[in-house]
Amino acid sequence: MKDLLIQTAKRTGLADAEQLAKFLEENNEQNLRLDELLLGCPYFTEDVVLKLFAAALGLEFLPEISPKAVPVEFIEAVPATYAQHHYLIGIRVEGDDGELTVVLSKPLDANALDNVSKMTGLPVKAAISTRAAITSVIDVAYEQRTTVIEEVAEELDSQNLDQLIDEVAGSDDLLDVVNRPPVIRLVNDILFRALQLRASDIHVHPYETKIQIRYRIDGILYDTLSLNRNVLPLIISRIKVMAGMDIAERRLPQDGRCSVRLGQREVDLRISTVPTSFGERSVLRLLDKSTGLFGLDELGLWKEDLKKFDTLLTRSHGVIFVTGPTGSGKSTTLYACLNRINSAEKNVITIEDPIEYQLEGISQIQVASKKGMTFATSLRHVLRQDPDVIMVGEVRDIETARMAIQSSLTGHLVFSTLHTNDSAGAVSRLLDLGVEPYLLSSSLIGIIAQRLVRKVCPDCRKVAEPTAHELRELGLGEAAADSGGKFFVGEGCEKCFQTGFRGRTGIYEMMLINEEIQNLIYKRETAGTIKKVALDAGMQTLRMDGARKTLSGITTIAEVSRVTQADVM
Repeated sequence: MKDLLIQTAKRTGLADAEQLAKFLEENNEQNLRLDELLLGCPYFTEDVVLKLFAAALGLEFLPEISPKAVPVEFIEAVPATYAQHHYLIGIRVEGDDGELTVVLSKPLDANALDNVSKMTGLPVKAAISTRAAITSVIDVAYEQRTTVIEEVAEELDSQNLDQLIDEVAGSDDLLDVVNRPPVIRLVNDILFRALQLRASDIHVHPYETKIQIRYRIDGILYDTLSLNRNVLPLIISRIKVMAGMDIAERRLPQDGRCSVRLGQREVDLRISTVPTSFGERSVLRLLDKSTGLFGLDELGLWKEDLKKFDTLLTRSHGVIFVTGPTGSGKSTTLYACLNRINSAEKNVITIEDPIEYQLEGISQIQVASKKGMTFATSLRHVLRQDPDVIMVGEVRDIETARMAIQSSLTGHLVFSTLHTNDSAGAVSRLLDLGVEPYLLSSSLIGIIAQRLVRKVCPDCRKVAEPTAHELRELGLGEAAADSGGKFFVGEGCEKCFQTGFRGRTGIYEMMLINEEIQNLIYKRETAGTIKKVALDAGMQTLRMDGARKTLSGITTIAEVSRVTQADVM
């Protein structure tokens, strides 16, 4: 086999034949199979080694594999854990005898090939691909298996619940459902279906006669499943075990967190339980680490707004507030800002509650109020760490607000969030908290208000004709229909789960603080007065930005009306 590989290297030029021969000679005594030895060789990449084996053995090398090519027979017969452990996947059944092609990342793994043949009951032939290509296909192919929540729930109902309480500990991969106790399979399937549907939250809501499982998808709650009320203690116990909570405590609210895997995807769960009149209710927030962070240019900002944003980020000191209700994407915007300015030349420190995503090259501090580590006390200590940029998760009280503002006056760029309806309202909120007007006017450099709107599904969208009333509501006037912009709505299809919407984007109101607005803040003028001056200076309100996105066919009039208020001056 060694000679064959060296000859193939000479013939094809895929690898340096001399270097290959030298490596094989030096490692002659290693007790490793030849493919494993070469895959660990520092001189050749995995791609080169596998192409070399494919050419030597006369096997097909696949740079990419389509998840659609994976037959149902393979998914049903071969457990996900086996496929993941051996880095193999079946891709097609051909010929009269139904021969299955099995793609391997270890070309000489004959045992695995034989085992797949036994499991599926089909003759097999080998093909070769990289571990990365095979892993990504395993994740997608096993995700597409049909979930059997209802069957598992029925199985649970027919069993002794007391006996099952002992089975709720320990878990790992959501795809690993073989030989699992029914309650673990049920909770895994609920999580699995949530990830399939791109849900951000799962609500386990007990009623008098049933349990309602609800998913929040693109900001809207949908009822997806009803279960027998008897299984509530089991589901809640399983969730508590996963989050490291106290199973015996059912009368007090509890919080916890944990991670689950879906193949190679790592998903963080933030879990909360509260007692209600019909039993404990639980909400699970899902943070999928594999989706990665958004860049500023992916958030939905118009080009001119992006330029304004960039001018703020290049400032050496000042306070920038991002405002909006819970779930409006404020944290995502702040992370995008930090990613934009994160460089080797700047010391960036964040104070968060909780830390949602790990940022490379940035020091992130978790608030622990029970131990006395509040936003204000953390900020006091952070200032001694010689930071250039500070992010404070949220301004909740006068102490944190004062500290953030004074930090900016001593030469730091500070980012934070506030819960207000619009950008001008943030000024009133800070003054109401007790911040002195002279401090606020000299430190504030920008306020960004934002909301999230659902995007029209690109696969089922169609042109729609808005009514005159809808156009007036959006502040467009009837002339807008003649301006060349087209209005779209989604009809509903499989890809958007019949909602007509897929994904979300932000709408923004960006108020840059100029000299005139500084004077108004100093004089404690009302939010309405400040907003008028900002509009004269070229600010676009939330509804105006929403109208632009509607005219561009990104979202619908109804969506913008749902999340914004009419501009009343």
